[in-house]
Amino acid sequence: MADVEMKPADIKANDEEKKEEKEDKKEEKKEEPKKEPESPVTEIKSNAALIEKAVATLEPRFTHRVLRTLAALRKRLDDSVLRKAIEEVYPKDSSVKITLLSWLPPAPTMDQEMEIDSTTTPAKPPPEPVPEVEIYIRLLIIHHLLKSPDHYAKAIELAHQTVEKMQALNRRSMDPIAAKIWFAVERAYEFGGEIADARPMFLAAQRTASLRHDDEAQASLINRLLRSYVHYSLYDQADKLVSKTTFPESAGNPQYARYHYFIGRIKAVQLNYSAAHTNLQQAIRRAPPAKVAPGFYQAVHKLSVVVELLMGDIPDRSLFRHPVLEKALVGYFEIVKAVRTGSLSQFQTTLAKHAARFEADKTYTLIVRLRQNVIKTGIRRLSLSYSRISLRDICVKLHLDSEEDAEYIVGKAIRDGVIEGRIVHEKGWMECGSQRNVYGPEVSEMFQRRIGYCLELHNQSVKAMRYPLNAHRKELAAAEGARERQKELAKEIQEGDLDDEDMGEDF
Repeated sequence: MADVEMKPADIKANDEEKKEEKEDKKEEKKEEPKKEPESPVTEIKSNAALIEKAVATLEPRFTHRVLRTLAALRKRLDDSVLRKAIEEVYPKDSSVKITLLSWLPPAPTMDQEMEIDSTTTPAKPPPEPVPEVEIYIRLLIIHHLLKSPDHYAKAIELAHQTVEKMQALNRRSMDPIAAKIWFAVERAYEFGGEIADARPMFLAAQRTASLRHDDEAQASLINRLLRSYVHYSLYDQADKLVSKTTFPESAGNPQYARYHYFIGRIKAVQLNYSAAHTNLQQAIRRAPPAKVAPGFYQAVHKLSVVVELLMGDIPDRSLFRHPVLEKALVGYFEIVKAVRTGSLSQFQTTLAKHAARFEADKTYTLIVRLRQNVIKTGIRRLSLSYSRISLRDICVKLHLDSEEDAEYIVGKAIRDGVIEGRIVHEKGWMECGSQRNVYGPEVSEMFQRRIGYCLELHNQSVKAMRYPLNAHRKELAAAEGARERQKELAKEIQEGDLDDEDMGEDF
């Protein structure tokens, strides 16, 4: 069949059809409605369904899925949302429904009339939900009441009733929600009273959770107790709690982040800076992203900066440019600059300027300890600049109180190896180590110690080497085979069976 050539009109018609198809597809994409977020009432109802599914199938992962939405959901709660959710989740004559609604203010008259009008069409009443749904809704009501200072006392009362009901039910399927309840109890006492008042309740609940192997509640309660002790600076009791309890390994990253943060604060107060730095780094790694939990992210980095300075290290400058940390670490950045330059006057000025901020962060006592580090840095800079300097000049440059203090501080710096030098007490000056003979006996002794250390390390490495078993037998067998081959070769040479060309190049 012969090829048919297309006319220009046909080509134009095909192009127009393609253009129309593309435009129709674009219009269809534009007409597709965007998925709107669920309303809070719908989300609460779906969460209640997931909790019932978790109880029916004995799968706690559905409950964990519900609790992951708690932080975002509680920001969208109000009286009408909670009231409507309770009305739709529970049947009309439910006693639990009446109890839950009693914690909320009554609905306005307009809403009541609208509800009456909406009930003209009969509908099948929903079944009574499981008790876990009631505890979950109580948790939402507690967080809602904590938004207003007028309802703090009411939130504490509701928290007490919720704890009593939760302990009376004693259901293992309620354990994930119970861990969140304990956090809400702590928040209620923090806003409406004293955290110390809830400590006996936490201790009793922690013992019960450890006996029942309830890891989630146990992890939450240990963090609640540590926060209570640290809040009142009871570091000895906090250290005893850590030594007498075992933090569950199956706890989530948020609980582990809080635990490492509290351990880091305890170790820093106890002068164990290396362990404190390790725990704080673990807290930073396990913490949620900076934009999700900015308060915790800032608190951990504030303490971490101070601990690094106490260890003798200088934090990275890029840390202070982080968008979440830039404003929060302004005072700490000035402290870092004072420590790095060894300026005691700048350090004292910065400490007085941001004292209120440091006391609110509970880092003031740790920052005061940095005074010795600032002085040591200043002395190191003076030792590099001067071969000989009087103690009086050291007092003036470092803003010390007296020459006796300067002599004591310089002597301690020499003993700790911060600087190399000696104090001439009779003449009242410090001679730096740069004037000593570089090729003196002290240098040879130092090299001798290094050589001895290397030789000892070599000897220990040789002693620690391990060899495969019976490896020497293989070498003996190979040697015996070589000797036998040599004997056979010599015998053949004597008999004249081999020529020089047959023996090869080795012979």
